[in-house]
Amino acid sequence: MPQFLKTFLRRPAGAVGLTLLALVTAMAIFAPLIYPASPWEMSGIPFSQPGENGMLMGADTLGRDIAAGVVHGARISIVIGIASTLTALLIGVTLGCVAGYAGGALDSAIVRFTEIFQTIPNFVLAILLVAILTPSIATIILAIGLVSWPPLARLTRAQVRSVSTREFVQAARCQGQSTLSVVVRHVLPNAISPIIVLGAMTVAAAILIEAALSFMGLGDPNYMSWGYMIGAGRTVIRQAWWMSVFPGLAILTTVIAINLVGEALNDALNPRISRA
Repeated sequence: MPQFLKTFLRRPAGAVGLTLLALVTAMAIFAPLIYPASPWEMSGIPFSQPGENGMLMGADTLGRDIAAGVVHGARISIVIGIASTLTALLIGVTLGCVAGYAGGALDSAIVRFTEIFQTIPNFVLAILLVAILTPSIATIILAIGLVSWPPLARLTRAQVRSVSTREFVQAARCQGQSTLSVVVRHVLPNAISPIIVLGAMTVAAAILIEAALSFMGLGDPNYMSWGYMIGAGRTVIRQAWWMSVFPGLAILTTVIAINLVGEALNDALNPRISRA
């Protein structure tokens, strides 16, 4: 682990990304302390510019504090990003392991099933699922998870197929270990590195999908989110640019931070590839 951390932090991208991500996470965790009042509360004069009337990032058309919305919106974006990625990992890694290790007809069936999902654009399918299930945090997490698992399944399948042919896996089979034991104890630990990297990238993609859904009015109406704020401010962007710019910068910063961390993870977990 110390060597892993040294390799990770040696990359400027890793240090910068981790710092930015830590700041966003801290903002999400301590949002009730930073802005105790509800972000929906009308606490100022409508259209107040940044810095006016004690509002750091200005106010929206109803007098709601933009800074409070950005801080509280961080929690929603991070929770949905992580939870939907875990859902995608659960589905994708499970199907990928089964397909890669079993092979044969079962492998072909899972591959064809995965290809069906990949023929439909992710965002279109997410819109359809959320619209059918009615917008809420749970349905958004489920929808994003259901559209994000195919790349994880394909990567897991390829990794498992590669690792399954190695000598130590064959030795474990000869010792009489069960299939589940071989996969969990020997195959997955040696195939997990690229899956972790892709999982980190999936969090960033999930945050973008959630923001797009909220922008279109398909977010949870009970929670403030960055996408909702951008959507609410788009009609007055010429008169009040700050309503859309600040939440947009929050999304941009978070996604860049996650991608930088993902690149550094790739270098740390695959040192030979990064040196090449």
